[in-house]
Amino acid sequence: MVKNTPFTQKHIALGAKMAPFAGYNMPISYTGINDEHAAVRNNAGVFDVSHMGEFILKGENALDLIQRVTSNDASKLTDGKAQYSCLPNEEGGIVDDLLVYCIEENKTYMLVVNASNIEKDWNWISKFNSKNAEMHNISDKTCLLAIQGPNATKILQPLVDTDILNLKYYTFTKGKFAGVDNVIISATGYTGAGGVEIYFEDKDDNAEKIWNAIFEMGTPQGLKPIGLGARDTLRLEMGYCLYGNDINDTTTPLEAGLGWVTKFTKDFTAKDIIEKQKAAGIQKKLVGFEMIERGIPRHDYLIKDINGNTIGKVTSGTQAPSLNKAVGLGYVAIEHAALDSEIFIDIRNTLVKAKVVKTPFA
Repeated sequence: MVKNTPFTQKHIALGAKMAPFAGYNMPISYTGINDEHAAVRNNAGVFDVSHMGEFILKGENALDLIQRVTSNDASKLTDGKAQYSCLPNEEGGIVDDLLVYCIEENKTYMLVVNASNIEKDWNWISKFNSKNAEMHNISDKTCLLAIQGPNATKILQPLVDTDILNLKYYTFTKGKFAGVDNVIISATGYTGAGGVEIYFEDKDDNAEKIWNAIFEMGTPQGLKPIGLGARDTLRLEMGYCLYGNDINDTTTPLEAGLGWVTKFTKDFTAKDIIEKQKAAGIQKKLVGFEMIERGIPRHDYLIKDINGNTIGKVTSGTQAPSLNKAVGLGYVAIEHAALDSEIFIDIRNTLVKAKVVKTPFA
């Protein structure tokens, strides 16, 4: 049974191309991926990401539990700050990547997890909750809209009773939005284009009120609804990982280039395994690459060396709308991971030349 978000009927009324994604009926595109991508890069766009999962962890043992299950150091968070992190599994792979929001230091936190992993993550975190931290899965009653782009905060500011124009990256504020109380407004975007995300409770007519207010304010200024297709091309231009594509239960944070959210100053699941891997050196690495010859890399295409030996696999790839060239992410054997290394993507049995480049691409 495919679920709807509180905005599904809005997307259908706007003529969105809909498809099942992570168990939800989601808009993939409205006017076309390239058009929507450009709207976000150059102005502003609205994504319905209400399918994402949200957990509240409360009480004196909440921080201990978060520290135990995540790779980053959540003790560094103060009220209104957020951080990117991973849930490592017992072998050092990644159960999920997530955001940790500090609502009240040492007392209340919100974890934002991937839609397809809500149940998996809940069960995983619960398994380590030996000190009975208070846990609430608020995913089904939480709406989440991401309004992204360089003009997003300017368009939204008149609707908010707090300053969002100067909201720093990875911080959030709580206030009244379009007359709705207790809205969390954060700057933890997944597009690299600036903007905010707003979390609010799905009750009364909150969803209707907020959606209408955003578009009444924004439509005259060129604000557009954006589907998941452009969300994918935007995040890929920034080199951001997508769970299930670029990271999964078999890839470690170090292999995925997420050493910066892996803090060995505290104890966490598989710390010893990941620390040993760091000391020994990784054997494969997630790299960004751009195509030198014509061809679009796709998920699971093989990456080869000049002699046709398989050296890795593409995890994400696209024709990047802002760059006018094809780019991708993929794991390659470490000896092929240096910048400017020549690699070949096997596209329908033809070796198409590419090279390893620095991310973000954009």
